[in-house]
Amino acid sequence: QVRLVESGGGLVQAGVSLRLSCAASGSIFSIDVMGWYRQAPGNQRELVAIITRGGSTNYADSVKGRFAVSRDNAKNTVYLQMNSLNAEDTAVYYCVARSLTRDYWGQGTQVTVSS
Repeated sequence: QVRLVESGGGLVQAGVSLRLSCAASGSIFSIDVMGWYRQAPGNQRELVAIITRGGSTNYADSVKGRFAVSRDNAKNTVYLQMNSLNAEDTAVYYCVARSLTRDYWGQGTQVTVSS
């Protein structure tokens, strides 16, 4: 089992930056990909950004150039630096850790951007 604990969400004004963190514990040797999804009210959960253990990344088109995902393998932690936030970024952000057989999810952290 893998446990994920997110932190860093909150209420911010449009245009500012915010950084999310997600610390993993448990059977992390099985995890290659970590990253972030988000879900806005009435919408499906969608990919934001993911990163492999080796550092390869993939971003949603809507956040390219504004968000940056990074990872500290020694600390088993993944980060999401979010810049130039806008109202459309308002959502619950979920950390994900992916093994060969399943995805593990955090409890989610709310990010609300006021315009």
